[in-house]
Amino acid sequence: MAHFIINKEIALQQCAKANELADIVSYSSKTNPVISPILEENTNCLFSIHLENELINVKDKSRVIFLAQGWTKEVLDKLVNLGVKNFTVDNIPDLDIFEEYIKENQKTLNLFLRMKLKENTIRTEKHFVFGIASEIINKKIKYLHENYHFLKLGIHFHRKTQNLSEWGLTYEISEHITEETFQCLSFVNMGGGLPSEYANTNAKVLDGIIRRINEFKQFVNNKNIKLIIEPGRFIAAPAGKLITKIIRIYDNNIIVDASVYNSDMDALIVPVKLKVEGEFSKEEVKSNPDIKPYVIKGITPCSLDLFRYRVYLSSKQAKDGNQLVFLNAGAYNFSTDFCNLNKIEEKIND
Repeated sequence: MAHFIINKEIALQQCAKANELADIVSYSSKTNPVISPILEENTNCLFSIHLENELINVKDKSRVIFLAQGWTKEVLDKLVNLGVKNFTVDNIPDLDIFEEYIKENQKTLNLFLRMKLKENTIRTEKHFVFGIASEIINKKIKYLHENYHFLKLGIHFHRKTQNLSEWGLTYEISEHITEETFQCLSFVNMGGGLPSEYANTNAKVLDGIIRRINEFKQFVNNKNIKLIIEPGRFIAAPAGKLITKIIRIYDNNIIVDASVYNSDMDALIVPVKLKVEGEFSKEEVKSNPDIKPYVIKGITPCSLDLFRYRVYLSSKQAKDGNQLVFLNAGAYNFSTDFCNLNKIEEKIND
């Protein structure tokens, strides 16, 4: 039966690598909530949480950065009473509610304002752009700093993890944030995480991204500001493998006992394609006639249910009943109830 294996040690190793890049790591729990308890028990990282339902994944709520969306003062009060101290708001109505609350309850909290940045994507009308305009951010940060001395303030911005053209960090932020605003800040949260390696991505770009993050960290640290990063995919993806079984092969099509709809929604949404353990490169095909291209298809009747459109495997690998293992499968492995699919079990391996 298809299942995930989550390697605890790899998750911790990836978190340690992320720690080298920033002052504070905040794991984006939505990436894979199964990994949140592992990190809470074994690291000092924070956890970026978007919904009240997600809070179940973290015991110590003081380690949560809660990203508000359409809240009320009652919800905010409930979160504070649970122990949440870090909040991010991305619109003025939610900020107004926060201000009303802290006027009535002078709590020591950390507040991040999410700033709207241009997203460098060739696809239009696909992504909602979160955030508050930079000119408003500059005014609000100054006002909050002058009037609520018990608040520590930060800005939050978001770069899409797998969109590798969105990493001109120092230039973009210095163009939008004034020096006066920088003097009011304690934190900058670089949301959006770090990329992971897939069959249709270029892993070589990671070195360039790390270089830019190091430059940006030095830039904000020189202003006595701490850098926070949110590496969800970077931590979760390498820690997970998806173990499947080949249930039928015909016409160079491989059907496995899983579906992207209950294991790899990333294949439809981003879309990134999982590597297969032991797959061959296109160059190796030329010297080995036993290696052939295969389509790997999920079990549902949907034509979009494709794990890979082309993967090179040997005849020894491509046999009915054989195990087929997908790598870097630990991120965004959430499921749907399409065709009444079962949720695939995640087994934690130390």
